[in-house]
Amino acid sequence: MKTSDFDYHLPPSAIAQHPLPNREESRLLVLGKHTGRIQHRMFSEIIDYLGEGDVLVRNDTKVFPARVHAKKTTGATVEFLLIEQLPSGHWACMVKPGRRARPGDVFYAGEITLRIVDLLQEGYREVRIDSSVPLSEALERIGEIPLPPYIHEPLREASRYQTVFAHSTGSVAAPTAGLHFTEELLRKVEEKGCKIATLTLHVGPGTFRPVKTDIVQNHVMHAEAFEITPACAQTLQGAKRVVALGTTSLRALGAAANSSGNVLPLKGKTDIFIYPGYSFNVVDALITNFHLPKSTLLMLVSAFSRREWILHAYEEALNEGYRFFSFGDAMFITDQL
Repeated sequence: MKTSDFDYHLPPSAIAQHPLPNREESRLLVLGKHTGRIQHRMFSEIIDYLGEGDVLVRNDTKVFPARVHAKKTTGATVEFLLIEQLPSGHWACMVKPGRRARPGDVFYAGEITLRIVDLLQEGYREVRIDSSVPLSEALERIGEIPLPPYIHEPLREASRYQTVFAHSTGSVAAPTAGLHFTEELLRKVEEKGCKIATLTLHVGPGTFRPVKTDIVQNHVMHAEAFEITPACAQTLQGAKRVVALGTTSLRALGAAANSSGNVLPLKGKTDIFIYPGYSFNVVDALITNFHLPKSTLLMLVSAFSRREWILHAYEEALNEGYRFFSFGDAMFITDQL
């Protein structure tokens, strides 16, 4: 399977640079999972497709202010992106420019000191971070919410890059399909008889990395920490339909499901790579956004339906003026159309 099979032309003007004033006023392209049929709706109308016996599975991860600008005593400035804490207590970080961050180098930012300990795979650095106050407290003052590389305009309100149900801190990117929901819309979902289950998957920077191999199967997927609690697994038992809110929810469910399609309580990391040919035995429908060309997420949604139908839907979305990527419009791939 060729990576080029998942390419499409995307004009830069189609990439949403800011969120709409009201979350649920995004547009919604509805795609028949097994038919390829398309409907154009508003996101607030998602409740028309949810009902008694369904379970909507959401990811409650919260983006933390992981981007830090620091300086050496010489005045040289670098940008750190904190990825995850290692078993040693140190942090895996992306550092730009990397040539300024060699083992032994020390940088300062407000209350924290960052010392480069070692070089890691994928260009990351192992960094020892010392702080005169709790690190989370320091990051709230000196850190920035990291935005995807295709967002070039400043974010006016940090809360708009968080879901309204964000709770478990640990992501460097938001589970963007969930950005369309308001508290009121979630209440309406439950009033329709659709239960809501909550899991956690912390999104890493690999979600934005392009597939650089010519053959899809040769790509190595990044690993992300996730947790499915007993309460979440219990809610899924006996569900009429399981609707994944976002690709992160779908990946976590796929990682925790056994061969019979039962989702088990589980905590760990997953590097599950979903592309056409993958067998789905848990999720019936998927709420998602529009994804980058040749990305693992585009491959995932192509596996959930059919590549040809997905690419046709993307072409129609572009022709209809849909907004793409994190702050853009939504897509619902359903077994009911």
